[in-house]
Amino acid sequence: MSTLLTGITTSGTPHLGNYVGAIKPSIEKSKDFNKNFLFLADYHSLIKNQDPELTFKSSLKIAAAWIACGINFEKVNFYRQSSIPQILELNWILSSVTPKGILNRAHAYKAAVDVNDKTDPDSGINAGLFNYPILMAADILLFDADFVPVGSDQKQHIEMTRDIAGRFNNSYGETFTLPEPIISSDIPLLPGLDGRKMSKSYNNFIELFSSEKILQKSLNQIVTDSLLPGDPKGTKDSILFDYFSAFLKKERLDGIKKSFEDGAGWGDLKKMLFDIINDELSPLREKYENLINNPNTIEEILSEGERQAVIHADNKIKEVRETVGIKPLHG
Repeated sequence: MSTLLTGITTSGTPHLGNYVGAIKPSIEKSKDFNKNFLFLADYHSLIKNQDPELTFKSSLKIAAAWIACGINFEKVNFYRQSSIPQILELNWILSSVTPKGILNRAHAYKAAVDVNDKTDPDSGINAGLFNYPILMAADILLFDADFVPVGSDQKQHIEMTRDIAGRFNNSYGETFTLPEPIISSDIPLLPGLDGRKMSKSYNNFIELFSSEKILQKSLNQIVTDSLLPGDPKGTKDSILFDYFSAFLKKERLDGIKKSFEDGAGWGDLKKMLFDIINDELSPLREKYENLINNPNTIEEILSEGERQAVIHADNKIKEVRETVGIKPLHG
């Protein structure tokens, strides 16, 4: 019985790119597995964010978004990383078998070093960023995950987890499952309104559950060329067509492509796009707003997921303690 584990960074407010590239495909992928662990990586978020209010609100909004989008709680354990103390215990145990050289090679750490003055390469870099790969390994290995969905730029995280697990197994015997990454090439990457990567830092994003008015206003800002109504329009390298592609299956998308070729005006095309996206998001938006206004419902869902996750985590950490020789002195 294969196990899938997915971590969610709790930073900021979910945007449309998160929905298309992570939330929707992850929920769909969970249907293929008998056991799923889905967690809010709230301890990880502290590496870059020391604003307590932002940490709290981000966790609330992101949990509400994933719940609203249709997690099947019969198959998925949804929990907060911070509610599973065994993760931090395993983090320490794994740090004892992890060579510093592995951490030196982590992409995030190297990128932070590269922007620093050579006289002080570690300026502004906290230990959390440096040790991040070990905590991620603990997240994964504690739950015996067989597969972990990651972007192509995050493959190294799984490779490092496998390396750490392998070193532990070589020292103490087979204890941890070596996880495999799932890198889906068919998941659409939604660009920002200006064609660059959708990012809050570029201010080119659309909040996932913004109001209908703001959604329409945002979609109207998608960059297009100066072709007039009646002029045939290509779909290759079209930001607007990329948005259609992210929300439509081939049959309906072929009809949109014909509208481009027949010279539909940009305003009409953007109105069509708004109707398509809003029809999909409208019922989810209502669920999301109800959850935000009733946080006790979110807490109850997470608490139940945590109750189940702790059972597995406790059994695993007991096995690990026994393996490394930390056990009762009697008998």
